Amino acid sequence: MSGNDEQNGALFPDRVGDRLRNARQKAGLDLSDIAARTRVPLRHLTAIESGDYSSLPSSTYSIGFVRAYARAVGEDEAGLARDLREELGTATPLERSQPIGLEEVEARAVPPMRWVWIALLVAAIIGGGYALIRAFNATPTETAVPEAATEDTGEAAPEVGNETAAPAVVSPKGSVLLTAKDAVWLRIYDANDKVLFEKEMARGETFAVPADANNPMVRTGRADLISVTVDGKEVAPLGPPERTIKDVGISAAALSARAAAPVATVAGPGTMSPSAASGAAAAAPPVQP
Repeated sequence: MSGNDEQNGALFPDRVGDRLRNARQKAGLDLSDIAARTRVPLRHLTAIESGDYSSLPSSTYSIGFVRAYARAVGEDEAGLARDLREELGTATPLERSQPIGLEEVEARAVPPMRWVWIALLVAAIIGGGYALIRAFNATPTETAVPEAATEDTGEAAPEVGNETAAPAVVSPKGSVLLTAKDAVWLRIYDANDKVLFEKEMARGETFAVPADANNPMVRTGRADLISVTVDGKEVAPLGPPERTIKDVGISAAALSARAAAPVATVAGPGTMSPSAASGAAAAAPPVQP
């Protein structure tokens, strides 16, 4: 080395990045080899060799990366770390006494895989717990469709040749209440033909059958428009739709006996079986008030 080279070396010493690059090239290694040995990202090693420390997270990271690089190429890591502090202008007593180790740099630079697996496990537990809570608190939103429901209207079709389920059992001493589903005329009278009630009821209007009435009966042209309950429990309609009925008992005892009787089968369109006729009179022209 000439005198001028020695003087220039003293005034402008090689940067830490240059010294590391020279040591790597002497060892016949590529930057990718250094990255594999140190687990320091390749872009950070390139920045170190070019002296671009501003692209690194902090000076502490820079010193740690330089230590790792120096160890990989067999250089003095403590001396290079000290020179880098001077190069960065951060050579404080605290940094000299507490240099960062390679293990800390690796832990900060690359998250261990165990933390990735732990994060995935926690996410799976939270997701599973949320799904269980939703399942336990869910309210059923679907109801079973009756097998006998028709395709057009969804109403249960009558079963021909088989008896349907028996109506709910009602008390023979219960309180009977008639409610109009729509405007409907009816007459209520007792066994002596004494009229207890006669008018066109408006929709939603009710009439409580006197409990002491002598065998109260009803006559109307639209039995299907009258809802009958005994002690709040709805019973079967008083007659078929759009049919006139008369002399149909509506006392609690009569309704109880009617509910207990087996439901008649449908003999054919527009006809009623004998057992059904026992609960209602034969068809007659609609009764006008």
